[in-house]
Amino acid sequence: MKFVEGGVCAAKGFLANGIHCGIRKNRSKRDLSLIYSEKKAAAAAVYTTNLVKGAPLKVTKNNIADGYAKAVICNSGNANTCNADGIEIAEKMCDLLAAELNIFSKDIVVASTGVIGQPLDITPIKNGIPELVSGLGTDNSEAAAEGIMTTDTKLKQVAVKFQIDGKECTLGGIAKGSGMIHPNMATMLVFITTDCNITPEMLQKALSTDIKNTFNMVSVDGDTSTNDMVTVLANGMAENTIIDCENDAFNTFMKALNTVCVHLCRNIAADGEGATKLLECVVSGAKDDATAKTVAKSVICSSLTKAAMFGSDANWGRVLCAIGYSGAKVDVEKIDVSFKSSKGEIAVCKNGAGIDFSEEKAKEILLEDEIDILINLNSGEFCSTAWGCDLTYDYVKINGDYRT
Repeated sequence: MKFVEGGVCAAKGFLANGIHCGIRKNRSKRDLSLIYSEKKAAAAAVYTTNLVKGAPLKVTKNNIADGYAKAVICNSGNANTCNADGIEIAEKMCDLLAAELNIFSKDIVVASTGVIGQPLDITPIKNGIPELVSGLGTDNSEAAAEGIMTTDTKLKQVAVKFQIDGKECTLGGIAKGSGMIHPNMATMLVFITTDCNITPEMLQKALSTDIKNTFNMVSVDGDTSTNDMVTVLANGMAENTIIDCENDAFNTFMKALNTVCVHLCRNIAADGEGATKLLECVVSGAKDDATAKTVAKSVICSSLTKAAMFGSDANWGRVLCAIGYSGAKVDVEKIDVSFKSSKGEIAVCKNGAGIDFSEEKAKEILLEDEIDILINLNSGEFCSTAWGCDLTYDYVKINGDYRT
């Protein structure tokens, strides 16, 4: 397993592009992206559990019901959510792209991200699709990643290579996500491509299993988006023996998928709106998996803990507080807490009580831009990791006038 360049274009047979078509007023920002597979690909997806869902999610779910797709189109600047003609617009995006690519409309994943409740004009998309398609290339993952960004400040892409049956396989992805990050069964917008040969059923199983430990363990602000979706396309062009059951090849594929998803999770959390620090909460010693996950997510979601991290304040009491209201059944008198960064590690709580520690050393550790919150429940063998960010003044500034 090794990291490589190329993002969603790293795998064989995948092309991409991203352009400014005019949805966004700022011409320096791309607002329409395309990912295309030269061969029909197995497709899997997970979607937000928010009852208010963007029209593109409904269209995509219908389109890939047969387990296959050839292309992904996504616009930024408008979420196409809570619009009377939302389904019509999403389907029109598929029809226009299908005509340009000479493929079936049902073979397209469609997505939108941006402001909720504002009509999406199809005109700039219609006018932009010819340029979008003509510019498809194997080195355009970055352009596609830029085209799906909203309040993101950093481009998010990654790819890895791995071996199955002596065949070299590649899996890569791009993501957007900075605010409204608190997923349940999906997250933000994530598009993953691979040339691995795997059935749609096993691809869906891999994705649905992995997100429980990756994207579902990310939180920036506690708000679950209406347009969250993670999709994977697998075109089989690596020509490995098809993965159609749980075996060693499937386990290898799962490891590659997890590696990419964890990388994107960390990218998303670190780029939370207004964030200055990536927070990683690692819970060990839990009596079961559910307890470990519940505790990790509660701590990473705690506004008081996030604010303390922004101020580089080793206020471990806020960590204990978040554990206490998480709903997990834990023995508080067994809990140990430490803070860690590139500057070292410092224990701040033992057996649920404070211990003497150097405030100066703690400050030095917490001033770094990546902080680990280490919690040992000392009650079992299970562990879990969650990712988030600090809570800053800029988060309110960004969201105070997001629509206007």
